[in-house]
Amino acid sequence: MASVASPNQSAPASKAKSFFAGITMVIIFIFSWVFYLYVLGSPGNFQGGDINNHPIEEGIGKWLGTVYKGGIIVPFLMSFFLMVITFSVERMLTIGKASGTGSVEEFVRKIKTMLNADNVDGAIAECAKQEGSVGNVIQSVLRKYKEMLTETGMAKDQKVLSIQKELEDATSLELPMLEKNLTILATLASVSTLVGLLGTVLGMIRAFAALANAGSPDSAALSTGISEALINTALGIGSSAFAIIFYNLFTSKIDNLTYSIDEVGFSIIQTFGSKSK
Repeated sequence: MASVASPNQSAPASKAKSFFAGITMVIIFIFSWVFYLYVLGSPGNFQGGDINNHPIEEGIGKWLGTVYKGGIIVPFLMSFFLMVITFSVERMLTIGKASGTGSVEEFVRKIKTMLNADNVDGAIAECAKQEGSVGNVIQSVLRKYKEMLTETGMAKDQKVLSIQKELEDATSLELPMLEKNLTILATLASVSTLVGLLGTVLGMIRAFAALANAGSPDSAALSTGISEALINTALGIGSSAFAIIFYNLFTSKIDNLTYSIDEVGFSIIQTFGSKSK
């Protein structure tokens, strides 16, 4: 039988997830640097086997070497991009699980129909089948609803407030789980652009320095500077774009779940108010 986690149960789970997020970011950062130094920076990707030369002219090594020429900012941007993908997949799985089985809209309709028919036990059983955050919250509220129907020591207004408080408490325990790590995505959306811009500026500084040489410009340094600027721009904008898209997608899904909870919760309170004495 599904149930809403108690505060004592949710606190260790929250700490474990925070620890997971921290460890994941460290691993991704280390992986990005290793990939940058030993894969992108492999001598075989450059003419004459020298990383100071231009990338080779054909094959995958050409592209690997070109990205390496983006400079020291590249591994940071790579790690940001991998973090966006990793946490987006994690949120996708978590929110998908929280949505439960079947259509949330159909579940809401079933609960409202059963309440109108005074089938509280059937509604509770339907919540257990839903196996999602909406079902967990509504099941907790329905149990309080059932308890208040037989409560004789409280006034009607007190009973309604008790049900409403149960709805608020149950929702406050479920929503943090859904919103976990969204702050990371929101931060990466901003930071990726700024770090990419920093790489662009550094690349342009190198390019203009090459143009400033007396006599003919240093074509190799000019090419490297322009490559650095463009590669960092592309990585920064790409990471930011993905972060924004996934962040908006997940917040939209969470808003839909929250709306469904509020809709059923309001229906439960209205039904209790009309049928209790």
